[in-house]
Amino acid sequence: MIDLLTEFPELPRTVLRDIKKTVDLGFKEFSRAYGEAIEGFFYPLLKLLVFIEDVLIATPWPIIIGIVAGLGYWATRSYKLVMGVITALFLVGLFGMWEDTMETSGIIIVSTLVSILIGIPLGIAMSKSNTAQSIVTPILDFMQTLPPFVYLVPVVMLLGIGKVPGLIAVVIYAVPPVVRLTNLGIREVDKEIVEAAESFGATPRQKLYKVQIPLAMPTIFAGINQTIMMALAMVIIASMIGVKGLGLEVLRSITNQYLALGLLNGAAIVVIAIIFDRISQAYGKRIQEHRKGGHH
Repeated sequence: MIDLLTEFPELPRTVLRDIKKTVDLGFKEFSRAYGEAIEGFFYPLLKLLVFIEDVLIATPWPIIIGIVAGLGYWATRSYKLVMGVITALFLVGLFGMWEDTMETSGIIIVSTLVSILIGIPLGIAMSKSNTAQSIVTPILDFMQTLPPFVYLVPVVMLLGIGKVPGLIAVVIYAVPPVVRLTNLGIREVDKEIVEAAESFGATPRQKLYKVQIPLAMPTIFAGINQTIMMALAMVIIASMIGVKGLGLEVLRSITNQYLALGLLNGAAIVVIAIIFDRISQAYGKRIQEHRKGGHH
């Protein structure tokens, strides 16, 4: 009795070893059998990522800065933001971090697109069905609370080290906000407006695309904005499995204790984060104001 109180009852070591061996062998067999098929499935994603990175790196820097500044003005109508964007990006290039910044921007763009393509339909499905919501919500909780290093292990074992495993890890980490906020946005649409659309004979599809999604757009954009921020937070961890860019330089600065390198690349990540954040938030607000203008 005293033994039980002082020592936690454990499974015999041989049993534990057998369980671990079975899991490891099972996973190895699975990766041998399906690894190539899974790689083939993700190959278009790799092509897209490489293409976007190549375009960003090959495009002359004044054009990139001009496009980003133009997008900033279009979304915010603020000259201050435009000047801030131009100055910040110019400094990033001046300190020799332009190529790394473009690679990081490439993975953020692709992972955000993938997150949107997965997240918005999933959020719509959740908003239409309480059963779907009760199934998906715990999965999202699990994805957000599980330390990234834990799911890096199976991803790397299946696909090795490189861009695609890094991208998958970023998407797993970044997709929950857009799913949750799409679901929330559609569920929060005024019931009276939906009933009015029904009384005019709108089909469920028309109701969704003409009424619910447009009205939920500001909330959905808040989700996209959070997804971009989560993707940026994950970039440094993804650099551990072969994703090039600013994250890799931060990792190098940690392992070699290069303070200046770490601070500079960290600052460049913050610059990208602020630019993405301001533009997507301002666009979300503009949509909201446009909707309000349309209702009056």
